[in-house]
Amino acid sequence: MYRGRSDYTRLALESILEGFGRKKSYRDDFKGVKELKERKACFVTLHMKSGELRGCIGTLSPYREDLMEEIIGNAKSAAFGDPRFHPVTEGELEDIEISVDVLSEAVRVKDEVELDPKVYGVIVVKGGRRGVLLPDLPGIDSTDEQLGIAMDKAGISSREGMEIYKFTVERYY
Repeated sequence: MYRGRSDYTRLALESILEGFGRKKSYRDDFKGVKELKERKACFVTLHMKSGELRGCIGTLSPYREDLMEEIIGNAKSAAFGDPRFHPVTEGELEDIEISVDVLSEAVRVKDEVELDPKVYGVIVVKGGRRGVLLPDLPGIDSTDEQLGIAMDKAGISSREGMEIYKFTVERYY
């Protein structure tokens, strides 16, 4: 079974195991991690060992009590509630890897030259639609590719009048 290398991914795994009824009272194991007490947004991503995406859910700004609760909620949502996939089964845990991205605050971009898909994630906003793409994803090497994917996710067809925001992440495995 996957074993997280960081407190963040171990916490995500424990919360998924709780969803299967296999783990109880794990929160106390992480109460001493001061970073988990901060209010920050995060994404939890599940990949198969083959590299195939299996679930990804996150928040762009914190709305739970602290980062620990953000990770727990997003991990369970990525495993059991990502509408693109059927819920993760217990048997799949052998082949799943977890990453947790802790987000900085997003900053509005005035010019696309400020972007770098290896460094910054993007949020695109237009007419009530919003799309997000994390930074440093395999196969995404240009700003145009990154913006195009975020626009597709949001259903935005034109850059005219679109707002762009950038953010950084600290990624944990």
